[in-house]
Amino acid sequence: MITFLISILILILGYFVYGNYIEKKFGIDTNRPTPAISKEDGVDFVPLRLGKIFLIQFLNIAGLGPIFGAIAGALWGPVAFLWIVFGSIFAGAVHDYFSGMLSIRHGGDSIPEIVGKYLGTGIKYFMRIFSVVLLILVGVVFVKGPATILQELTGVNVSLLIGIIFFYYLLATMIPIDKLIGKIYPLFGLSLLIMAVGLFFVLIFQDYSIPELTLENLRNSHSNPSDYPVFPLLFITIACGAISGFHSTQSPLMARCISNEADGKKVFFGAMITEGIVALIWAAIAMAFFGGVRELGDTMAQEGHNAAWAVNIICNTTLGKIGGILAIFGVVAAPITSGDTAFRSARLTLADSFDYNQSKLVKRLLITIPIFLIAFALTKVNFEIIWRYFGWSNQMLATVVLWAIAVYMKQQNKTIWFILIPAAFMTAVVTTYILVAPEGFKLDYNLSCGIGIFASVCLTIWFLIYKPNKDIR
Repeated sequence: MITFLISILILILGYFVYGNYIEKKFGIDTNRPTPAISKEDGVDFVPLRLGKIFLIQFLNIAGLGPIFGAIAGALWGPVAFLWIVFGSIFAGAVHDYFSGMLSIRHGGDSIPEIVGKYLGTGIKYFMRIFSVVLLILVGVVFVKGPATILQELTGVNVSLLIGIIFFYYLLATMIPIDKLIGKIYPLFGLSLLIMAVGLFFVLIFQDYSIPELTLENLRNSHSNPSDYPVFPLLFITIACGAISGFHSTQSPLMARCISNEADGKKVFFGAMITEGIVALIWAAIAMAFFGGVRELGDTMAQEGHNAAWAVNIICNTTLGKIGGILAIFGVVAAPITSGDTAFRSARLTLADSFDYNQSKLVKRLLITIPIFLIAFALTKVNFEIIWRYFGWSNQMLATVVLWAIAVYMKQQNKTIWFILIPAAFMTAVVTTYILVAPEGFKLDYNLSCGIGIFASVCLTIWFLIYKPNKDIR
């Protein structure tokens, strides 16, 4: 329990102390008009209230990430707490803050356009394709998953449910952000927070024992540690609860709705820290509810026992009928609210790529319809193998964004160490993972780690000797 409470305290302090430091290093300008003001179009560029923006941003970046990822990460034991805490503060929150603030400084641009400004045209074209493919995959998976669960609950044909969810996605992708997303997201975001707060009090006041992080158990507690080493698998498994490239595709949505740069820390840095707290709670309850890390591993290894099952049984057991309702929200509504903004981000990314104005409905349809035709076709494909690459792709995107941020800060002649360290670390993570993973090159673990570290060191040295040609503002 002490480790758990100290971890939450560090996350909160991280927001106030490190968040202020990051804001200062970025250099906000409270008198500078934001895109929500200067480019207001009533569709995507719409000024919204701060509280509403925060809850939308939180739900945009969260969804199932801090729940499912944290439950899976708990299989490694209390060491997962370290990555959630320090990953959220020093990597995820920095990544999210700069993703949003650079979008504000660049007129609400999508992340591929921003990355292209600092890493070159070739990377920009790569990022355009990479981001859109990733976003469509997210949307498709978050159609099939909720539809399958709803079929089990209601008995309604899964194809009909997929059609209904797609229709909702179509509306959410095209209509003004304040008309649908702006109205229901705050409610869903609040529900996700209520579920986490309820579980927090369950852990505090009921007879649950959360494993402590001590020198003795500062190790890999996974049931199969040789096949599941902490590095790099833990850092890929817990993504949204620490750092996630998907967040960088979502932050520009709210960058187009913020009225003052001073709100950036509250929205972008604050939402990531909040997500870290949610992930921490779910990792702790997963370890404690089933009696320990080993017991959690034994339970999850049984047929039919997955993260969605764990959410359902934990909520129904600890929170009663309200917990049951929240559990349904957690495994159905949360992924749907990640899917709709994924498709909306895909539309905006393509529109930015072709400089195609989106103020008129017919222009939004011309981009949206092809996206949905592709997505619908992909629902017929078995994603069991393809989806394995999502975790790596997600963290790869975060790594590229971190390097783009580092170049931006260097061009501004500002402090870079707080960007350089997480960028170098994540480079080692994603390189090692793709080399050693079964869906990658299946190389020897020690060799893969060596190559990953070598690649990180080489890229860091190149960055340090690199001299920017000009200051891009």
